[in-house]
Amino acid sequence: MAKLDTIELFIDENADKDGIEALSLVKFPATEETWVALNQHKIEFKSIDDEKRIIIGLALVPDKLIYRRNGDYEYNITFSKDTVNKAARLYLKKLNNNNATLEHKTEVDGVSVVESWTVENPKIDKTALYDLNATEGSWAVIMSIDNDKVWQEIKNGTYLGISVEGYFSDEQKLSAQAKEDELIEKIKQLLKDE
Repeated sequence: MAKLDTIELFIDENADKDGIEALSLVKFPATEETWVALNQHKIEFKSIDDEKRIIIGLALVPDKLIYRRNGDYEYNITFSKDTVNKAARLYLKKLNNNNATLEHKTEVDGVSVVESWTVENPKIDKTALYDLNATEGSWAVIMSIDNDKVWQEIKNGTYLGISVEGYFSDEQKLSAQAKEDELIEKIKQLLKDE
């Protein structure tokens, strides 16, 4: 099997369009990390019941290879810790915490991000309490689900994770650069072999 190109996506904070516009509840999240419903875990000092309708999950994980396909072109995308951090900050700065969709198709009301942070120390972070196995730099969110239909779909397993919807700078430029770098490496190897 041929090695796939890896394209690092990034956010240009000076570009008006760049950033995460919404979070989507999905069956198969690209991060392969599923969220955890807080009401399924007991916390010693505080009780959480079904009526709170709160979930916790990872929106982005740095340096994770995420498979993509565009026609016949197969590749991986990835995000650096810096990009994940920018995405998390800009998401809140642009007041997008009430923007949610289902499977990246349908806008939905009653789904809000009520806490958002990037993991600094996975061993002592809140994500460890819920066994999310977050890595340093991961973007964690807690979402409140006030929509009855969506809550029922979460409980019955229709949605298992969180996925981001957003815009990233120079994706095509990065793809072209990756191919150019690969070609340069091949030429260097040919010259070295001779």
